[in-house]
Amino acid sequence: MLLDRVKPLDAILATAKKKALKRTLGPIQLMLFGIGCIIGTGIFVLTAAGAQKAGPGLMLAFVIAGLVCIVAALCYAEIASMIPVAGSAYTYSYATMGEFLAWTVGWALILEYAIAASAVSVGWSGYFAGTILNEFLGIELPQWLAAGPLALGGEPGGFINLPAMVIALLVTWLLMIGTSESARVNAVLVAIKVAALTIFIALTFTSPEFDVDKFNPFLPAGVFGGFGTGVGAVGAAATIFFAYVGFDAVSTAAEETKNPQRNVPIGLVGSLLFCTLFYILVAAGAVGTIGGQPIMGPGGIPFPAGSEELALQCAMPQYAAALVCSDEALAHVLRQIGFSGVGNMLGIAAFFALPSVILVLLFAQTRIFFVMSRDGLLPEGLSKVHPKWNTPYVVTAITGAIVAAGAAFFPVGQLADIANAGTLYAFLMVAVAVMLLRRSDPGRKRDFRTPALWLVGPATIFGCAFLFLNLPTEAMLVLPVWSLIGLVVYFGYSRRHSHLGRGIVEVHEPEYAEVEPGIPGVGHHEAS
Repeated sequence: MLLDRVKPLDAILATAKKKALKRTLGPIQLMLFGIGCIIGTGIFVLTAAGAQKAGPGLMLAFVIAGLVCIVAALCYAEIASMIPVAGSAYTYSYATMGEFLAWTVGWALILEYAIAASAVSVGWSGYFAGTILNEFLGIELPQWLAAGPLALGGEPGGFINLPAMVIALLVTWLLMIGTSESARVNAVLVAIKVAALTIFIALTFTSPEFDVDKFNPFLPAGVFGGFGTGVGAVGAAATIFFAYVGFDAVSTAAEETKNPQRNVPIGLVGSLLFCTLFYILVAAGAVGTIGGQPIMGPGGIPFPAGSEELALQCAMPQYAAALVCSDEALAHVLRQIGFSGVGNMLGIAAFFALPSVILVLLFAQTRIFFVMSRDGLLPEGLSKVHPKWNTPYVVTAITGAIVAAGAAFFPVGQLADIANAGTLYAFLMVAVAVMLLRRSDPGRKRDFRTPALWLVGPATIFGCAFLFLNLPTEAMLVLPVWSLIGLVVYFGYSRRHSHLGRGIVEVHEPEYAEVEPGIPGVGHHEAS
């Protein structure tokens, strides 16, 4: 039987009881924590890709993605308060649906974290090349070194995105030798990001260039472009879902929250509503000043974001200043309306803030790898801890190499779509796990109970599946292909070596977690 191996929840919770945490967080603290985790890469680098898919309807796309996140977050909050241990959706699935489905979730998370780190690296590269090199140093990086073969914006025919590859390898090296970021530094970076976006909103809305006529037509590609097309407001929502990922960090804090039944939903929904409003204002400021209409292809359908066809169009002089052709969209908007200095400062903010997100993503990916290895599903040699650095250097090096390769050769829009495919699958499975636990273990202590689960649970499943089906076909296909590779690994190695299958049910926290207390993102990520 494929679904016969379910890890005992009591065994998992035994670990959590050894590490009981003091309840100190209130609703405002939770909300601020969520805002810090959510606002990140997505809004800095995906504004152009979203506009190419939906035009000014990008604002509606943020609403659609935000609503899916709210219902998913409420499901996450209940199960995170019940099972506050490492492994995130992988561990939750193991305790409810068994080893086989847990393997598929963990395998998808490995893909998600790695591809998301690649996407952030490409986003950082745009700000590095545009702001640091071009604007400050007067150096224009050759196209063949600044972009992969199908990079968004500029002339097609790039060979490798060298800055993206270098930053991915540098962060990997830092993570291998044990460098951690402190909560204080992270708080400063969050403040920089929020301040930069607030200034952007103020300058664009008060600019003489702002004109409501630039919002027409509002939905040039319609609301629903069709399954697999990746266009329209829903298609854009499937891409910019990446801008919200990180909200599950709030749900994992349920164990440390005072009155979690009241404060967790306030923190979750409050931070998501704040960020949605923030994102809508940023999108409105960008579109209202320099316009945000997509470049249309045959049949009145926008060229795919990140495609060679779009790159050819963006190489033409008439589109040189277009929002959809920029790889540092927000800084580009400010330069176009006469605020080059402020635009450069925003570019610098992204330049300094984004590497910390790459670090969090790589750390979270290795944590999933580590937990799966400790369960016997992956070779323990992959998570070997370095005797001097006290980090899982083997799996970190392998992950870093894969992340660097993805960053070097793929555009940010395509990478975000692929990362979202894995994320949406994991969120869907969490909703299923919550509903199964309500039925199979109704008496279990829950610090937070999802309100109206009969509605919220199915809404999460439908919302995640609907956004998944609105990703571009290529992005949708990556997940099943990756899953097939995972099935070969599972039946060829993992099922035979599984600790649970061999009667071993102890639950261990990764040893190196104690060595890296300053790195946020354990069990969650800050991809946005």
